[in-house]
Amino acid sequence: MQKFDLFIGGKWVEPRSKDYLPDFNPWTGELLAEVAVATFEDVNDAVLSAVQAQKVWQNFLPSAKEKVLLSAASILEQNFDSYVEFLCAESGSAVPKAQYEVGVVVDILRAAAGECRRVFGQIFPAETDGMVSMAVRQPRGVITAIGPFNFPFLLLTKKTAFAVAAGNGVVAKSSSETPGIAYKIATLFTEAGVPAGLVNAISGLGSQIGDALTTHPRVAMISFTGSTEVGRHINRTASETFKKVSLEMGGKSALIVLKDADVDYAVNAAAFGIFMHQGQICMVNSRIIVERPVYEEFLAKFSAKAKMLPIGSEKNQMCVIGPLITNQQLEKVHSHVTDAIAKGAKVVAGGTHQGLFYQPTVLADVNPSMKVFAEETFGPVAVVIPVESVDEAVEIANATCYGLSAAVITQDVSLAFKVAEELESGAVHINDSTVYDEPMVPFGGVKESGMGREGGHFSIEEYTELKWITIKTKKTPFPF
Repeated sequence: MQKFDLFIGGKWVEPRSKDYLPDFNPWTGELLAEVAVATFEDVNDAVLSAVQAQKVWQNFLPSAKEKVLLSAASILEQNFDSYVEFLCAESGSAVPKAQYEVGVVVDILRAAAGECRRVFGQIFPAETDGMVSMAVRQPRGVITAIGPFNFPFLLLTKKTAFAVAAGNGVVAKSSSETPGIAYKIATLFTEAGVPAGLVNAISGLGSQIGDALTTHPRVAMISFTGSTEVGRHINRTASETFKKVSLEMGGKSALIVLKDADVDYAVNAAAFGIFMHQGQICMVNSRIIVERPVYEEFLAKFSAKAKMLPIGSEKNQMCVIGPLITNQQLEKVHSHVTDAIAKGAKVVAGGTHQGLFYQPTVLADVNPSMKVFAEETFGPVAVVIPVESVDEAVEIANATCYGLSAAVITQDVSLAFKVAEELESGAVHINDSTVYDEPMVPFGGVKESGMGREGGHFSIEEYTELKWITIKTKKTPFPF
């Protein structure tokens, strides 16, 4: 069993509370680690540590920052298997998912390294004779980075890497379900060569230290990925002191299958887009909207595929479906299914579970009165909805408070682009599932799925502040 103290100022620090929380392996239910319970004073120490280190880091040359981030990528590659093993054990990831996640983190670190040389300003034509007018980008200072449990390594590293590339310090906290990964990230950056204290990691219950992290006067920005409920609270508390926030929250993403689609391909895309990581992804296509001429064929083939997906053990390389993260999450998923059944939905596949392992589930005959129709389930549950036209498909897809990701499958690219423009979503994927991301793209949502964009130079814009500077080369003839 591992034990994680707080990581502050480049070293391990015992929490003032003297308390530790259990960190369980979802696959086995066994105790994986004990993690420190931070206090308000511990949070203050972490923030002030980042403040001091950031003053040093912001003066590093771009090439020096780049070297550190590339070093982090190399260290991660050299220890690839150990990170995969920990990710599987803490987050309940299947091996292929964990391998994918760690591989993407390597790409993120290298992408962030490249951005160190691309923190651009701008020169403006001045309206005053003898004036040079410019805007420069400066690091904001200290960023609070809060990550979720589903892709904890990828999403928290993405926040940290681009914040560091922009010259900031970071206090990182992962979800209470996957607290250890924040320490893996902080120690990775420290080993790679950032100044001691630039990247700190803490753990504890969000209800106890969350506000301390988001309202601290020396925190300039909060970057959060998680539930809409928590994101709304963060936005409210941060607004009291006008802090910058970047929020990536919930989703109820729609995959539209038009009547000219290759049905077999659409089935594969839909299955990947809802059943990867047991559906515990904010952008899963939990609503599959199918034009009537291909609805019955799609439903039959999709449900057959759902029944064939392997539910395996932690070490099984072929496993697709692993455990849900906690009993609380299991109860939420099952309550959505039972509510739908009680209101007339038909279970075409799944609908049952063994422990935390929930069967890939397909529901038909759903209607807006059901929780599963509009609320985020965050589990391996798909609803398949028939429609009579493209316009009806778009209308149903947009009939949600969320807007994170969407997809459309059709052989008519012109029609697909029209649909993409009409969908109220931060991303639309044509002839693909809704689950896709890259390190350099502007990832983020609209409506209650969030605000702000992460990735590439879009992250640099989020993590820097514009400052306007003028230089007079001639004396101004002031009127008095």
